[in-house]
Amino acid sequence: MTDPDGHLPQFVIAGAPKAGTTALHAALATHPALYLSPVKEPKYYLTDGRPPPRSGHRGPGDAHSAREWVWRRAQYRALFAGAPAGTVRGESTPFYLHDRAAHARLAADVPDVKVVVVVRDPVDRAYSNWVHLRADGLEPEPDFAVAVRLERQRVAAGWAPFWHYRGLGRYGEQLRDLYRHVPREQVLVFRYRQLVDDPRQTLDRVADFLGVPTGVAHTVAAENVKPFVPDTARYRVLSRLTRAGAVLGAYVPPQVWRQAGRPLIAALHAGRAPRPALPVEVRRELLAPLLPDIALLEELTAESFADWKGDTGRGDFRSRTAPSDTAPASR
Repeated sequence: MTDPDGHLPQFVIAGAPKAGTTALHAALATHPALYLSPVKEPKYYLTDGRPPPRSGHRGPGDAHSAREWVWRRAQYRALFAGAPAGTVRGESTPFYLHDRAAHARLAADVPDVKVVVVVRDPVDRAYSNWVHLRADGLEPEPDFAVAVRLERQRVAAGWAPFWHYRGLGRYGEQLRDLYRHVPREQVLVFRYRQLVDDPRQTLDRVADFLGVPTGVAHTVAAENVKPFVPDTARYRVLSRLTRAGAVLGAYVPPQVWRQAGRPLIAALHAGRAPRPALPVEVRRELLAPLLPDIALLEELTAESFADWKGDTGRGDFRSRTAPSDTAPASR
């Protein structure tokens, strides 16, 4: 590894978005033998040392978000300059798993890198993804099924990876391609359900994989869990303002727009409501093209994911951790 001064990560949390990576990052940061970059999702290996091109960030809010990417090598290395001697350095960018060029860049830069992958029921993941973007006022389509049908068109138009509702959940293809660059023994794959239902054991499993003591990292409050906001007249007005502001935010420092946008986001979230269950017919429509990929994932991991193939998902984080849910988790 060409990193004599210890300013590159030794591990990455590479995926998947909306599969608990933010909570995992925060939990691992409590371990004294680990050093997590102070910027979560620097996205460095998504870049080739140049700013992310505008052509790939044409969706609502994409251009603003791209301004936060850490693409300068000196700036990226500086993220790890504060790591205490002897700690294991890491960062979390859940889009690395989806981005094939990132696989090659990461392996070339850090040949012995360890990669942590969290997979979640791809339909639940996509629904959570859509709820997230709706809660932020960015997703203009109020019907989840229609938004999924628009995915191919949006990708062709240059919308950023977070809009790839189905694509981000094709873990079999992603893992197969990752193994072409990173040896299997350097990759840890586990389920979102394990992180939620048995966090202590799962954190110990990650610690053991990273070569640090177990029984030290502890769970933290859930982060990045967005509320469901129904499509009301009030929501439509506020979301249009949010999307317009995000366009302007592409021309100012990210922290300026983040600060300016907080009142709008708070107003949007004030209209929250219980997240409705996904209709069976919608789940079936989204799942059908993913079944061959789930089969590939089963082949690669030698693990059954039959529970993903049914008509019901396990729901969102809050439904999984509600006190009334006393029955053993099934997903």
